[in-house]
Amino acid sequence: MTRLDSSELVSFSRKYVFAGGRLRRVLVRQGKGTRVELRLSVKAAVQGLGDAAKRVNLRLVFDGVEEYRFQRRPLAGGGRIPDARFGLFDGVIYLNLDAFGLNPGERPGLPEFRASDAFVAGDCMSWEELPSTRP
Repeated sequence: MTRLDSSELVSFSRKYVFAGGRLRRVLVRQGKGTRVELRLSVKAAVQGLGDAAKRVNLRLVFDGVEEYRFQRRPLAGGGRIPDARFGLFDGVIYLNLDAFGLNPGERPGLPEFRASDAFVAGDCMSWEELPSTRP
């Protein structure tokens, strides 16, 4: 797995298109510290004209998790990611998977992350692309 440095958050968020993707699995492990593992199905960003966006499976692991919420409300879409935003506040990496009410390009503040139904915040994040399960 590749550990993501906080200075790479912007480039990582542009490498994949999270909007329209799916949240496949959430694993929470508690021990010395809390670890949250997310399995997502998203599209790789298109590199050039005429290229088709390829669907990839991502595994994101947040260590030193300070707070998280994954709540499913009645009548809400099951597992769809409407939008995703990354944030860095006081050295903690936040990922919001339902960035509702924000205009494109608008930078959310800490209250927007905490008001989300699907977010995680940890000291560090690691990631990897998983092999496709389709033949």
